[in-house]
Parts: sequence; structure tokens; C-alpha cells
Amino acid sequence: MNNIRLILVVFLGLQISNLSAQDFRPKFHFSPKAHWMNDPNGMIYHNGVYHLFYQYYPNSTKWGPMHWGHATSKDLFQWQEKSIALYPDSLGMIFSGSAVLDENNTAGFGKNAMVAIFTHHNSEIEKAKTGLHEYQSIAYSTDEGESWKKYKGNPVLPNPGITDFRDPKVMWFEKGKKWVMTLATKDRVTFYSSPDLKDWKKESDFGNNLGAHGGVWECPDLFPLTYNGETKWILMVSINPGGPNGGSATQYFTGSFDGTTFLPDSKKEKWVDYGTDNYAGVTWSNTGKRKIFIGWMNNWQYADLVPTKEWRGATTLPRELGLNKINNEFYLTSIPVKEITPLLTPIGKKKSLSFDKKINLSETVKQLNGCFKLSLTFDASESFSINLGNNKGEKLMVGYDSKLNSYYIDRTEAGISNFEKGFAKKHSAPRISNSQTGKLDLILDAASIEVFADEGITSITDTFFPTSPINKLEISKSGIKPITDIALSSISLRK
Repeated sequence: MNNIRLILVVFLGLQISNLSAQDFRPKFHFSPKAHWMNDPNGMIYHNGVYHLFYQYYPNSTKWGPMHWGHATSKDLFQWQEKSIALYPDSLGMIFSGSAVLDENNTAGFGKNAMVAIFTHHNSEIEKAKTGLHEYQSIAYSTDEGESWKKYKGNPVLPNPGITDFRDPKVMWFEKGKKWVMTLATKDRVTFYSSPDLKDWKKESDFGNNLGAHGGVWECPDLFPLTYNGETKWILMVSINPGGPNGGSATQYFTGSFDGTTFLPDSKKEKWVDYGTDNYAGVTWSNTGKRKIFIGWMNNWQYADLVPTKEWRGATTLPRELGLNKINNEFYLTSIPVKEITPLLTPIGKKKSLSFDKKINLSETVKQLNGCFKLSLTFDASESFSINLGNNKGEKLMVGYDSKLNSYYIDRTEAGISNFEKGFAKKHSAPRISNSQTGKLDLILDAASIEVFADEGITSITDTFFPTSPINKLEISKSGIKPITDIALSSISLRK
């Protein structure tokens, strides 16, 4: 058995050693230049700049004592890495959290100060002494995020006596003139409120008997969206493990919130994304009615095993969130932000696919270096599949199964996968739309694929690790009804 393991490890090492260190590096998704990243944190928009903070360990490509890394962008695609914003201290590591703009100086740090609210996670030694190791603290910046000072009165929210007490997402609740914190507390969410970001009181709990509970709840977010003049509140909660296709994933609830209590519309289980590589996602603060989401494009099932070299971890595409209503049920939608449009260059459009032929777009995609967008419209009574391949015979399959009424991504033969036994699988997602006409957008970036179906009501995000770039594309289908409006675009950052 040990000999077999050794052969597998050597083989995997040979595969990776033949690749450039940057072969899996995304071209238009954020990833750190080096070392480990996981959850996006503290995202805030101010004076035309998007700030992205993230869980970061600067000394390894595996998880370690958490810091807050920092990057900024004016268009959500071209990112500039900044100095580390928050370092571990005597109170512990800097776990996930959020940031707000304190326009009214409620905390006393200055008008329009940026205030970060985060979980302090102390060491196992301290945990052994107290039995507890997570509590909430704050830091502030008066120079638009360039430098940060931790509040001397930390922690501002002590632990009430539970093991998992983390990931504060804070928002201003205008009707009540107060800050509201949505906090992951073991197997549920707890809401707290504060007039000044320093003194917090408990308002209510939600979720101990609702939603998926295959693992611990993490990284919640609460915000309103409007559909046809009706306001609904969205509560997102990440869960690990227990996702619909294994490992980490993010569920959501729609309902109402009065500043104290969240009431769900239904008990139906709903997921932000059905793939295995969209976790711990939350939204930017201070963006007005627009809600922009970004997630960690990885999964705790194999996060520290993926075969990248100098870096590990990336973010999903930034996505605009919205609402749709089907059969009297509200659903969250997500589509790539409009800022992606300037990066797209259309390279041809084919109006319909003849029923007796496959369509081969390989010649067109050969020069695209594994980065492109494919859009198509189809009849939901018939199945189709998209074969994304390369010169090594590896293939990533994307498609729709009309009998099961589901979309899928199949990465069983898509490249390197023997670093983790559960990686090479087919991932499915239900088709929620009841329209006879289906729509699908597929976005490929080197070693990741994001599928947005039916105006974003269903999405699937997966990573994969091909040993040479994707340069073949073939579409086939089951019946006689044509696939229409097939459009292909290259994607590249503008300098």
C-alpha cells in the first residue's frame, strides 16, 4: 500500500513539475501573488475604489495564522495588492469579518472612518485555559484603508460561552438608526445591534431548525433586494461540510427583517451556487442598492491540496445579485457584474445548430489561451453537452440533462485530480426556471469554470487542473430542435 502511495505522489509531482508555476493562475480573477488565501473579508466601496480584504497567511501555501490581506480595484477585475491590513496579536489571529463606512462618526473614530469588525481567534493554549477562543473586535482606518488601528477596548463582543462564534457581517439599519451584526453562532445565526459599533446587545437567533446543517455555519450576510417593487431580505450562510455536491457551499433564505428578527418565506433549501468552489462569499458594503458578491473559489475538502505552486486560493467572479420569482417562490440570482463587458471581445456568432451535426468551435478557441465566454439558448425538452478539451485528451464536460431537468459540470477527466479522492466527480444543479427556453453562459479562466443558467437563477462554479490549456470546444445535443444564439467572446484585461 505504501509503495502505491509513493508511486501516486511521484506521478503527481512529475505532472506538476512539468507545468509552469503560473499555469493554473487565473487571468481575470483575483488571486494573491504568493501564499495562502481563503475567505473574502471586509469588502467596502468608497470614493470609486473597491476594497477587498481576505484571509491570508503570508508564510506558506497552506492555512496558518490568519491575517487580513488587502487589494484594491476601480473596476473589480484589475487588482492592486496592498500591504497586509491586520496582523495577529495578543488576542489571537484575525479571522473573517466585514467593514463599514461610519458616515456619522457613531464610533468616534472620525467622520467617514472605515471600521473593520472581525473575529479574534485565540490560540489553542488560551482556549485550553478559558474553554473559548472566539470573540468580536474592531479596527479603524482614517486614511481610506491604507493603515489600520485596532481599538484599545477589544473585544467589543465577548464570547457568551459557545465554541463557534464568528464572522461578523455588519450593516447600518436606517429604520432603527442602529448597526446590525449578523453572526455565525455554531448551528445558527445570531443578530446583535449597536448604536456605536462598540456596545452590542443580542436581538434574536435564527436557523437552528431550518436549512442545511451538515456542518458548522459560517460567514453569514444579510441585505435587502427588491423585486417588482417588493422588498425581500436575503440571509446567506456558508456551511462546511454539507454542500449539495459535497464539502463547502453557501445556502440562502429569503424573508423579512424588522431590525430584530428574520422571518423566512419558506423552509425550502436553496443554494447560492451548486458547484464545489464557491464558498464564504459575502457582499460589498456601501454600494447603495447594488449588491455585489464575491466568494472564495475553493473548497475545504481539498483546499490545501490543490496543485498550485507559489499561491493557493482565488476569488470567484464578482457577481451582481438580484431576485426572481417562480411559482410564487423567491430565488436569488447572480450574474457577472457589468464591469466584465469591456473585457469581452466577440469573435463570432452562429444563429443555430443543425440537428444532425455537432458544432466544433475548436479552431476559434485555439488562440484564446483557455479564457473565454460561451453563451447559448436551447430548448429545455432536449439535452446537450459541451466538451472542453485539450491536446492531452483531457476534457471538462458541461451540459443540461432534460430527463433529470438539471445542469452539470463533469470534471472526472479534466486533468490532475489524484491529490484528493473526491475531486474528480460530476456536479449537478437543478433547473429552477420553468421556461421552455433555457439560457446558459459559461465563463472559463485557465483552471476555473463558472456557469450561469437562466439569467443566473442557477449557477455552478468548479475549479479543475488541465495539464495543457483548453483549446477544443465541441457542442452536441440529443434531439432535433436547434441550439440558437451561440456566441463566443474572448476575455482579457485591458491595459
